[in-house]
Amino acid sequence: VLSHIDSVLRSPRAPPLIYRRSKGPAQNYVKENGQECGFEHLPLTVEMWADQLMALKDLHRSLRKLSLELVPWHTADPPGDTESTRVEDLQFMVDAILEEMENKEKSSQEPSLPTLSGIVSHFQKLFDVNSLNGVYPRMNEVYMKLGEMTNAMRNLQELLELGSSAPPTVVVDTVGKLCDIVNENVTEQVQQLLGTQDIHSIINKLEEHECFFPPFQALIQDLLCLLEISNLDDILPTVQNLK
Repeated sequence: VLSHIDSVLRSPRAPPLIYRRSKGPAQNYVKENGQECGFEHLPLTVEMWADQLMALKDLHRSLRKLSLELVPWHTADPPGDTESTRVEDLQFMVDAILEEMENKEKSSQEPSLPTLSGIVSHFQKLFDVNSLNGVYPRMNEVYMKLGEMTNAMRNLQELLELGSSAPPTVVVDTVGKLCDIVNENVTEQVQQLLGTQDIHSIINKLEEHECFFPPFQALIQDLLCLLEISNLDDILPTVQNLK
């Protein structure tokens, strides 16, 4: 019997774990020719394998539960009590789960048809597009307007020395302050031009202008017609020639 066991253990297909050459003289197990065998550790190894086979069945049940949740269409009928659990079956289940996870990851990166339809509908509501044919033209229009607004905002930020990170509200407030300053300067210049700081005096001067200017304009028009000239600069030389 020991010769048959030894031939199996020394086979090229046998795992290295099950054969260990004894360091001391053979005491319990001796070959037919009297040489030592070194099989003292085999009972412990066989017990360990038995435990692993039982754990393999538990692992098989756990993988089946996971497969029923993730890939139920890849899961075969559960094996019977007498059917042995094979590592190949477990490997097949793991490969099926991994393949399904990879496919889900790839498909999740690509938007579905309902998602794309929802995006188009949302765009139509935001930009008041009645038909699908008008989506692309409105997209181009929005893109062009956005580019113009971005360039204008960038130019204003540079002119006002606000920096590229300044928000639009700061740009608008700065422009409003500049407009107030310009309006104040214009008012002061008008007051200086009219020679008065009193608003009532300005009104009086405007009223005087309205009273004086129409008759003066009529007189000048009559002179131009009478003297048969068209320019104001020619009035004085023509009158002098009449002397």
